[in-house]
Amino acid sequence: MTPAGGGARWRYWARSGWIAAAPEVLEPPALLRRRRRVALLTLVVGALVLAWTLRLEPGSPAFYGGTLALACVWALGAMLSGPLHLGRMPSGTGQGARPVWSALVVGVALLALFLLGALLVARIPLLREPVDALLAHARYGSLPLVALLTALNGVAEEVFFRGALYAASPLRYAVPLTTVVYAAVTAGAGVPLLVFAALVLGVVTALQRRATGGILAPCLTHLVWSLGMLFLLPPLLSLAS
Repeated sequence: MTPAGGGARWRYWARSGWIAAAPEVLEPPALLRRRRRVALLTLVVGALVLAWTLRLEPGSPAFYGGTLALACVWALGAMLSGPLHLGRMPSGTGQGARPVWSALVVGVALLALFLLGALLVARIPLLREPVDALLAHARYGSLPLVALLTALNGVAEEVFFRGALYAASPLRYAVPLTTVVYAAVTAGAGVPLLVFAALVLGVVTALQRRATGGILAPCLTHLVWSLGMLFLLPPLLSLAS
């Protein structure tokens, strides 16, 4: 149960949510150096694969292979970097619960915010055209397959960026550093709004990683957001035209 009273209730949610950081596992210097080497190599390879994949023609069979390869790059880099943790919400009574419901709620809220923003984007051709080009992969290809690859990549990205890269970063700068790097890699797609989305999503999921000490909350939030955008954004843009 949460403590009674407004001030006490706020302090409870501050400790168990977004303000207080979960305790981090102190790792030996050798493991930290390994994480950083693996993370750097993975970033280079992943950025190249992403830039190539998103420049393929919509409906191209190579797009599916490239997207799957990208998920494998992020996931393999995360696994090779060292052990990762799912994380828990901090609790005043000891070990907290897995952050499942809170992550789903954040994902839905983030999705709603972006869909509202899409109503504005739909009326600005300069912003809309790159988004339409990106969504064409789902329009001209197999939507179930694109959805599966979207889910795989969403999880793989979080496992690497909020898992391996976060653990490899100096703790004090982990949130801004992983967010900026994530946005920089996304810039290879050549879609300005995708970079903006990466910045917003990166901040949210990095704060979740900081608050829970693990990758479960970022993965769930990313899944809700990315799959929601895939299925809901195209019809919303059509209605707003």
